[in-house]
Amino acid sequence: MDNQSTRHHKKEVAAAWAVHAFTASGIVLGFLAVVAILEGDKIAAFMWLGLALFVDGIDGSLARRVKVQEFTPQVDGTTLDNVIDFFNYVAVPALMIYWFGVVPPGWETITAAGIMAVSCYTFSNVGIKTSDYYFVGFPALWNLPVLYFHVLQTDPWINLGIIAILAMLTFVPLKVVHPLRVREWRTITVPMTVLWAATSLRLVLISPSVNKAQEASPLLFWLWVMASVYFAIISIWRSLRPEPPSPSDEL
Repeated sequence: MDNQSTRHHKKEVAAAWAVHAFTASGIVLGFLAVVAILEGDKIAAFMWLGLALFVDGIDGSLARRVKVQEFTPQVDGTTLDNVIDFFNYVAVPALMIYWFGVVPPGWETITAAGIMAVSCYTFSNVGIKTSDYYFVGFPALWNLPVLYFHVLQTDPWINLGIIAILAMLTFVPLKVVHPLRVREWRTITVPMTVLWAATSLRLVLISPSVNKAQEASPLLFWLWVMASVYFAIISIWRSLRPEPPSPSDEL
């Protein structure tokens, strides 16, 4: 290998390590969310989790672009991603539910523990994604229902019921769209994802002790609802449709 090729190879290895470091930053953001929770700052916790969600949303594309498997074969990026996702999407939201009284008094511990337990199945389920990249069952994104509880200011008993339903849906082959990996409707789904993220950011910043989100910013609230309904519809549509052939079936 000549000097030019060696330098090029080193740059590719460095880029692969940089992407792994970027992925790992997600758990630092999750830890900062835990610190915010312990300090009683729910909005800051949502902000840190939002940044972690952004990292998780783009690190996969970056990893594929720089070919991390080829240039850093000693690091399993999937395992790294799963460790971070379990912490950020399961452990941190479970702590929020326990700490902030999202469910009725006396139910905090069993609810948080139940979320942790059922999510172990999600992260060990080898069939968690379809061949066209939809999730199978509720994909343990517990930060999302906690966000909806906060924005909508739903009753703790309603929250408990929804959490119970989502826990059961973990084991049901309902399909849930991955907003960045699913190719169908991508030209609509990606802008809807951006719309949902932007409106969620604004609505989270509205203090529920001062005003309700739908009253403080009705236009953004209904845009947020519209984007949420879109993701629900496309997920239900995929759930009712026959399974497409996997790539191996087409060979």
